[in-house]
Amino acid sequence: MDSLQEWLTPQLVWFALGVVLLLMEFANPGVVLIFFALGAWLVALLCLMVEVSLNLQLGVFVVTSVVLLLVFRSRIKGRIDRRQGTPEEGESDEFVGRRALVTREIGSDRAGRVDCRGTTWAAEAGETIPEGAAVEIVEKENLTLVVKRI
Repeated sequence: MDSLQEWLTPQLVWFALGVVLLLMEFANPGVVLIFFALGAWLVALLCLMVEVSLNLQLGVFVVTSVVLLLVFRSRIKGRIDRRQGTPEEGESDEFVGRRALVTREIGSDRAGRVDCRGTTWAAEAGETIPEGAAVEIVEKENLTLVVKRI
């Protein structure tokens, strides 16, 4: 039992907690847990250099994690979102340029329906397009596809 207590040092516990938190961040990315992992590693480093009480360890962990979260999360999340594109942009881009089949006539003044990738969508066009015609998607506005006749 004594050898386990000697081996299970505070710095090792904090380092392991940081690894677990980092793995949890990878499993469910939200750019939150990574800051708590960094806070745990900072406490591990502190414990490696000096002997500190458990209360101080917990205080340093909470304060540094929250400060890092508040200062850096929006910056990092913004960079990630810009690299990946916002969900709306990415979603729109995956439809634009694709072909679809009109399943209910589209009027110049009323929506019809098109089949795209096995799903039917509301569709609008600046012209009347009969059922069965092939169309190209030029834009996606919420749940409605804007199409043109091919």
